[in-house]
Order: sequence, then C-alpha cells, then structure tokens
Amino acid sequence: MEIEFATQTGEALAAVGRALDAAVADDRSLLSPAQRLAVLGMAVVEAGRLQSLLVSLVGEAEAAEASVVEVGVTTRGWLTDTHRLSPAEASGLVKQAGRLQRFPLLREAALDGEVRPQQASAITRVLETLPDDFSHAQVAAAEVEMVVQAATFHSVELGRLGRHLLDCIAPEVGEAAEAKRLERELEMARKGRGLTFTDDGHGSTLIRGHLPTADAELLRVQVEAIARHRHRSALEMRDPLASILTPTQRRADALVELARLAALHQDAPAHGGDRPRISVVIDYDSLLSDCVGAGLVERGVGITAEQLRLLACDADILPAVLDGEGVPLDVGRTKRLVPPDLRVALVLRDRGCVFPGCDRPPTHGDAHHIVPWIAGGETSLTNCVLVCRHHHNLVEPHPNAPPGSRWEIRLGPDGLPEVLPPTRVDPARAPRRHVRFGTVA
Repeated sequence: MEIEFATQTGEALAAVGRALDAAVADDRSLLSPAQRLAVLGMAVVEAGRLQSLLVSLVGEAEAAEASVVEVGVTTRGWLTDTHRLSPAEASGLVKQAGRLQRFPLLREAALDGEVRPQQASAITRVLETLPDDFSHAQVAAAEVEMVVQAATFHSVELGRLGRHLLDCIAPEVGEAAEAKRLERELEMARKGRGLTFTDDGHGSTLIRGHLPTADAELLRVQVEAIARHRHRSALEMRDPLASILTPTQRRADALVELARLAALHQDAPAHGGDRPRISVVIDYDSLLSDCVGAGLVERGVGITAEQLRLLACDADILPAVLDGEGVPLDVGRTKRLVPPDLRVALVLRDRGCVFPGCDRPPTHGDAHHIVPWIAGGETSLTNCVLVCRHHHNLVEPHPNAPPGSRWEIRLGPDGLPEVLPPTRVDPARAPRRHVRFGTVA
C-alpha cells in the first residue's frame, strides 16, 4: 500500500532515490581528474547531509514513539528487524539522535552540510561534558564555538579542542574548572569502561574496550614490556621463512602472554567454583591420532590440531565419559556447592544457559538445582543445569507459588534440559528446548 505523506519529506526522499539511481547508472569514464574530485566532494557533502537527516528522523520517530504505536516495538527494534541494522548500529543511531536533538544550532549545521556527521558526534560528546551548572547562554556559546571550529578541524581534533572550550566561554573559571573537568572526565571514563570479545566467524576475535587512562596505562606498560622481547633474534633473522612480527602483532602476543601467565600461576579469581579454564572436548581416538574435531566447548568455536597440542602442553586433563547421545555420565557429589569436575560436565552438556533463546555462555551460568538442595535434591548432573543469573531467578522454585505458575526446568528422557512454561504462557505446558539441543523428542 502506497503511503501518502502530509509533508514533502517522503516525496523528496523518493526523488533522492531516483537521482541516486541515475548517478549509479551514469557512465563516468570521461570525467577529468578535477571533475572526479568535484563529484566526490559533492558526494561526501550530500551523503553527510543524508546521514544527518537520518539521525534527525530517528530522533523525531523516537520522540513520537512511532514504532511503538505502529508495530509495538522500540525504534531500535524496528531498525533491527525491518532494516537489518545490528543492535549496536540501531542503538548508536538512537543515542546519536537524542544527543543531536539537544543542540539545534549543531543539528541545523549538520543538515546544511556544514558539519559532517562524525564531527557532529564529536561535538555533542564535548558539549555533554560541560559543567552541570553552566547557564543556557554558556552552553549556547559553547555550541556556537564548536560549530565554528568544525570548519577547520576534523572529528578527532574537535574532540581534543573540547579541552580548551572553557577558556573560550568561561575564562574566569580558571584552574578550578579544569580540576572539575578532569574529575568529570575520570568519572565518565569509569562509567564508560568496558571490554567486549566478538568472534568474527573467521577464526579471529575482535577485542574492544574502554578504560580510564591511568588504568589503561598500567595494562599498556605491561604489554609493551613483554612485546619488547618479541623481536626476532639474530638466529631467526637467518631464517627466510620466519615471520616478521609487526609492533601490533607483538603487542597482541604480549596480551595473550599476560593472560597465560595469570592462568599458569592461578592468579585469576575463581568463577563458578573453579579457576578460569579453557575446556576442549575431544574423543579418545582423535586425541591419539590427529586431534581433529576439537572445539572450544564454551563457545562452540573450532580449533586446529596445532592449537590443541599447544594447549595440551600445559593443561589439566579431566576425563569425562559420554553416553551415546554425547551426554556426560553422572559425576554427582554430596556437596551443596558444585565441585569443579561437575561444573565441567555441566558445561560439556549444556554449553551455556539452557533457557530457550538465551545466548549467555557457560561463564555467565549458575549451576541450578532442579530439586532444591534444601528439599533433598542432590548435587549431581541429573539434578543440575546451567542457567544465567536472569533465568536462574525465573526458574527458582517458590514455596508458596501455585502449581504451574512458575517456569520450571527438568531433564528429558534423553538427559537433556527442557523448560516448562507456566500455564499463563501455555496452558498445556509443552516442554521447550534450547536450539542447541534440537527439538523435544
């Protein structure tokens, strides 16, 4: 169904689409170098204006709760489901829109093409660090100053110019304001700290993080100290096939070495009753032959035989007997707390939170007693499952709850976990399984 728009925005964007079709199909082979650069410059400006318009439209849709009213989901969810943006991309757009809405002069400059989207993002981050007690006039003056500076500096430089913004709009504040600014930056850095590990699906993991500068410096000097010893020796230099390590490769190796040393000396804190470890599942015949088919249990990522051999040089070997369905046999204990060998068996079987649709890995999992310990339940493989903290609270039995009113977990006839929904979700309480286990038999 074709939508009729009450304003010219929809028709204008449709015209932009037709113009882009013409530009894409155009033969540019006869353009001179000067013409190519001119066309490229126009594309940079107009693409920036379109991106800024997109951010503005996201902000307007968010303010009007358009997606909630129309389809019952958030703007972030709509962007993800309808236009295949990743959750991070959608969240970034929504946050950027919220920031830009606060600064009308900057928004207008971005829509006019005077400020690039990356510059606008840098400017909003700078303006948000201004003192809370600044008047509206002072904030407006800072906004004007940053827009003016955008004509000269790119986004990274604009972020650095924010350090001197107070000298332009409130020179009387002086050293006291500088001290407060440093305190605010430290507080924001602590709140914004984080570390993520993202598998790229091609054998590598992207590590991305933010740390307060002083904390990052502690890590940096340790890594650099180890990296300095990663230069090729004189003997290696004689080997034409020996790899030449770049500085970034040496730092990457040094970071892994730091983790290896911590694991070797057991300095890392225990998790779930056991020190951090990498679990590898492999059948005995493969172990004796080529070590083919090994994989990191906790994330289901395959590793090569060479990597396995390297791990096996300094590894704890814990035999686990599996049945024909690949389910570890019972290694129950009389203790209430789950011992290390039982937790390894739980990881081998459950491979993460067993609640359907949950993607929390084993490192985020609690060992949940199906029949509570206080009610006589054993600490055994047949009475425990891995669940994340959120779902642990969801499935924990409540003594006063009516039958069928709580989510429940049980083991199916094949020994794999099943989740029973409450009657308010499914009157029949048909068991569900996580997709990693397949369908209920």
